[in-house]
Amino acid sequence: MSALLLDGNRVAGEIKMELGDRVARLASMGRSVGLGTVLVGDDGPSAMYVSMKHEECREIGMKSFAEHLPATASQAEIEAVIDRFNADSNVDAFLVQLPLPPGINEEQVLLRVDSAKDVDGLHPTNLGRLVMGAAGPLPCTPAGIVELLRFYRVPVEGKHVVIIGRGLTIGRPLALLLAMRRPGCNAAVTVVHTGVEDIATLTRSADVIVACAGVPGLVTPDMVKPGGAVVGAGTTFVGKKLLSDLADGVADVAGWITPRLGGVGPMTRAMLLTNAVLAAEKVR
Repeated sequence: MSALLLDGNRVAGEIKMELGDRVARLASMGRSVGLGTVLVGDDGPSAMYVSMKHEECREIGMKSFAEHLPATASQAEIEAVIDRFNADSNVDAFLVQLPLPPGINEEQVLLRVDSAKDVDGLHPTNLGRLVMGAAGPLPCTPAGIVELLRFYRVPVEGKHVVIIGRGLTIGRPLALLLAMRRPGCNAAVTVVHTGVEDIATLTRSADVIVACAGVPGLVTPDMVKPGGAVVGAGTTFVGKKLLSDLADGVADVAGWITPRLGGVGPMTRAMLLTNAVLAAEKVR
């Protein structure tokens, strides 16, 4: 069996075309859309990721506002930038790129972001909305995974999904989202992690596996139900090489699979742009 690739670049491209139309419609009404980023320090992957976000803003006609602080920036200096973005009407939504340098209280920084401008969808207020099933910005990677599966018509509703990883950015919110009664979701969801014994017994019964543990090669071919869908959302940098949570050979068993590059990543960024446009539309 040769798995069908879940091409995130293709799906993200279509989403960005639709967002470009919405941005143009707002512009015709005299309303621009602005995304802000706060980068602290010179972490290579973080800087690259932020740069990609600004490039994609330009692609769809959005404005972007970048603040790059040195690694020596204090808690007060970082929070001052957040306060400025919170108050700036040109910035509809923004993010603080993680990780922050040692000695900075990340929780305090993230809580300072206005929940209405939380482009990542991870502010406690917005996570609370997700738990309640209320409207609000969705966490970007979970929302992107749902859209990717839905685009390729991977059966999810009423199926068994196993999520490997319980992190705040992917595992926990994705489990909530997939269990909800909404299009492309409504699944039976099992969440496991690397501390669970014999994960393979659970994954072999899964119609969909989402690996987001950040452990290279964690999901091996023998762990996959033949014909099932496998999403590699966890990645690890080893030097300059990006490694997936999915081992080689998984594509020979699965029916659908994300590529090592161009799978979940483009979808995360597309959902981030979506949250920014939604924020602008609410205040137009």
